[in-house]
Formats: sequence, structure tokens, C-alpha cells
Amino acid sequence: MVRTQIQLTEEQSRQLKRIARAEEVSVAELIRRSVDQFLQAQADPSYEERKRRALEVIGIAASGQSDISTNHDRYLAEIYAEVKK
Repeated sequence: MVRTQIQLTEEQSRQLKRIARAEEVSVAELIRRSVDQFLQAQADPSYEERKRRALEVIGIAASGQSDISTNHDRYLAEIYAEVKK
């Protein structure tokens, strides 16, 4: 492990100590977990993850129209015309 020094506000320190006691871990462990979560959130998802997410949204909304794929331009034009009003 690499030793790193950081500065926290009094409130951050207080809250971290409280959580560490409750979870029976060190403050350093909480900070390592937080850094791991941050780094994971910053990483680009894999192709498989992006594919899974894309497939998850299929069918979550219904327009009530059965010809969207062939008349999408007309529907968009109608919506844009309403927005301009």
C-alpha cells in the first residue's frame, strides 16, 4: 500500500469516525472503499456492460403508435411544432 496524507474538514472526520465505529473498520478502510467506488464510477463500462444497459431499456416506454419506425420524422416534426408554440 502507498501511504497518503489528506486533510478533511472537522465534519468529514467526525462522520467518518462514526461510520467506521459502526462498521467496525478503520477510517482508512472507509476512504479506500470510497476511492474504489469513485474509480469504478469513472471507468468506462465494457462493451458487454454497455450492451446490457442498452438492452435493458428496450420496451420500457410505449408510444401507443404502431408505425413509429416508418413515420418517425412526421412525429418528430409534430412534436417540434408544438414546442415552438
